[in-house]
Amino acid sequence: MANPYEMFPSAATTFGRYVDHIFFSLLGISSLVLLMLFIVMWVFVIRYRRGVEVPRKATSPRNVKVEATWTLIPLLIFIGLFVWAGERYLSLQAAPADALKVQVIAKQWMWKFQHPSGQREIDQLHIPLGQPIELIMTSQDVIHSFYVPAFRVKRDLVPGRYTTVWFTSTRTGRFRLLCAEYCGTSHSQMRGEVVVMQPADYEAWLDSREGKPTLAEEGARIFRAHGCSGCHFGGSTVRAPSLVGVFGSTVPLQSGEIVVADEAYIRDSILLPKKQVVAGYAPVMPSFAGQLSEEAILKLIAYIQSLASIEESQTP
Repeated sequence: MANPYEMFPSAATTFGRYVDHIFFSLLGISSLVLLMLFIVMWVFVIRYRRGVEVPRKATSPRNVKVEATWTLIPLLIFIGLFVWAGERYLSLQAAPADALKVQVIAKQWMWKFQHPSGQREIDQLHIPLGQPIELIMTSQDVIHSFYVPAFRVKRDLVPGRYTTVWFTSTRTGRFRLLCAEYCGTSHSQMRGEVVVMQPADYEAWLDSREGKPTLAEEGARIFRAHGCSGCHFGGSTVRAPSLVGVFGSTVPLQSGEIVVADEAYIRDSILLPKKQVVAGYAPVMPSFAGQLSEEAILKLIAYIQSLASIEESQTP
């Protein structure tokens, strides 16, 4: 594992090197500007100190070109830094299509991870080297913040909503995972680690933990146990929208809006069904707030996501 006292760990993700380049560029340019200001300041302090006989009246007219130069050049440099950093930041918002999706639930004071194939971990996350990883995260109680210094990624986890972050690791090892948002009396102990493994070792690790149903399979069980299949699939006496292929698609609402059926939309549809009613359907679905945990909701989302690749005739 990384040295816990290391002040600036080496970047271990593809995104990390961009963060370092931007950080050191900004630090270097800011330091240079600061140095120039101090040099000018001390020249004037020494030259025009009390008791020294030097001309103290303006000896030349105002030079607009000089003033414009020292204003525009720094402005253009810092605008360039802003554009550079903004482009890198936006690239972090959309994960690649082949990213491995891992569900993350934070609670006082632990990290819970759920892999698509069913493996679960607490305070430890195993991932393969070189594979894009997308974390779909939420909090069960208060605001937490997922922070891996060596990965140069930090993202808040907020109760009642999903946030995402993705990265691709560039070297194997064990890397510190911290909570970067004060979350209660044991905040400092909310620690973990990310274990980056060679792909073959990762597959062997998955095989050693087999025997549990996948998230989608567990979601299917919850779906049937709560009677959802009786309304949302064929033969139902209640007219409800089909969920086959709905994940990631656009959904027209009674309000006239069009939304994307992502994780947040599905979560709201389960807990706040009258918030975004699908056009052409009556708002008759009951709320499952208080009946389903965050883990159960994530399993349901995984199941609904899996329906994008099957025919409705194959659904239960």
